[in-house]
Amino acid sequence: MTLRFATCDVFTGSRYGGNPLAVVHGADGLSDAAMQTVAAEFNLSETIFVQTPDDAAHTAKVRIFTPKSEMPFAGHPTIGCAILLAEDAAGGGDFETRVTLEEGAGPVPVTVRREGATVEATLTAPVIPSPVAVDLDAGTAAAALGLDPGDIGPHAPGAAEGGPRFAYVPVRTLDALARATPTGAAFDAATARCGTGSLYVYAPGDGGADYRARMFAPADGIPEDPATGSATALLAAHLDANGALADGTTDLILHQGVEMGRPSRLTLGIDRKDGALTAVRVGGSMVRVMAGTLEPPGA
Repeated sequence: MTLRFATCDVFTGSRYGGNPLAVVHGADGLSDAAMQTVAAEFNLSETIFVQTPDDAAHTAKVRIFTPKSEMPFAGHPTIGCAILLAEDAAGGGDFETRVTLEEGAGPVPVTVRREGATVEATLTAPVIPSPVAVDLDAGTAAAALGLDPGDIGPHAPGAAEGGPRFAYVPVRTLDALARATPTGAAFDAATARCGTGSLYVYAPGDGGADYRARMFAPADGIPEDPATGSATALLAAHLDANGALADGTTDLILHQGVEMGRPSRLTLGIDRKDGALTAVRVGGSMVRVMAGTLEPPGA
């Protein structure tokens, strides 16, 4: 038994930038343990496994694994997989199509467009994110990241949930963002307070970006993630909780992965009406890197 796989770089238009992803096709026969083993073998931030959809109206059912655990929803696997499936179905030429992926958090609709050499996709988050009350003050957040309490702000640290959960730490400058690093026990203590193993750190951006971010998730085998689409989606709830959004549509550009040499560009679209979020969208590009076959565990 062999399975086809492809790897691609997501949230970038340049090969060997962005966030690498492995996509394994024809994974219906794989057990949970086998998928986890294959994801650990690729050792990327996430590997996505493509299966037959439960609903024939959808494009595929997918399972998403980090090297250590399964995710109910993740942005860069959704974007990368949707583009791969759409391009394989369309063949050559320009196109615009809709792909729906069945994920643990629910069906995720993705619009995929190709024009010339550029291909982009925009997903709509399956769950409207909401803030979560956690005990994460500026001093605790700073200690977790090797920073000074004065580096934290202007927003308050916090957390949001919408499928997965992420904790958010705003810092005032790009210099503070560059200095941030997980500090072992203090980091573990801070994330334990938030019920998550990661911290998403963001600052005012440059180079056309509204924000630049870094995401640390060592407990999931991800020392630093080059681009985190799900955390970007949930950032909408954290920004809203800090009074940073108005009614209407807000379109933001975020850069991530800059400090680790894998620059990524993500778009975040937020719809808000009568003081409540009504839709969240995350978008970006993808480039293919390699393709091959693998023998799964037990084959």
